[in-house]
Amino acid sequence: MDIEWEDGFKINVSSDDHAVTISANKEGLLSLAKQLTTLANEKAGAHIHYDEHNSLEDNSTPLIIGKID
Repeated sequence: MDIEWEDGFKINVSSDDHAVTISANKEGLLSLAKQLTTLANEKAGAHIHYDEHNSLEDNSTPLIIGKID
């Protein structure tokens, strides 16, 4: 799966007992939109991993988004 990033993207994921919050700048939101569109066109079971080592800001909560039937 081709994952594209807009230059200068920033994405932070945090969570507590009540919610998961995804915060991003314009470039981060555009990147996520493209990636979700790509994921939507994949087979069920496809998924994208996000963490502070490959895409999220430091101290972010890891996030996995997957496609189901």
